[in-house]
Amino acid sequence: MTPLKVIAIAVALSMDAFAVAVAGGATLKPPLRGKALKTGLFFGGFQAVMPLAGWLLGSTLRSYVAGVDHWVAFVLLSGVGGKMIYESLRGGGGGVCDVCGNVPLLMLAIATSIDAFAVGLSLSFLGAGIVVPAMVIGAVTFAFSAGGIYLGARAGHFFENRIEIAGGALLILIGFKILLEHLYGW
Repeated sequence: MTPLKVIAIAVALSMDAFAVAVAGGATLKPPLRGKALKTGLFFGGFQAVMPLAGWLLGSTLRSYVAGVDHWVAFVLLSGVGGKMIYESLRGGGGGVCDVCGNVPLLMLAIATSIDAFAVGLSLSFLGAGIVVPAMVIGAVTFAFSAGGIYLGARAGHFFENRIEIAGGALLILIGFKILLEHLYGW
């Protein structure tokens, strides 16, 4: 696989994580450095590990995973998005949902990295190597996710607490997008 293809795959896989990070960053208050690092590590780490797992499992679990991966992503993203909307409307805690908590980050990292698992499966079917692509995917996703926290935090404060509703809706829409792509090929 050419380096350009690996980079293109990495950028494509990191887009959902980037969108989630921007939405999450919009709800955060400074200091951001630790939150951006933690978000990048969660998203980048899962995006690096999932292709490895997919590649290692190869075609053994392909039929099982292909049937439910989109539903898992949809449920996780919708759950976190719904929680963000609920927290914002409830008004508790200043209207800010802790998207950088370990449990929300874990759920989001799993949801946004399921496609990376499928990429690993595909690469195993092609007989392609996985170590370099997995490292590139993880590094690109780390950078996009950490940057997304900063971008969301800067843009989000223009809209105050209403951005949390938009961020939650965005997560739900990403979940629907994944579901529709897998069910209808959109």
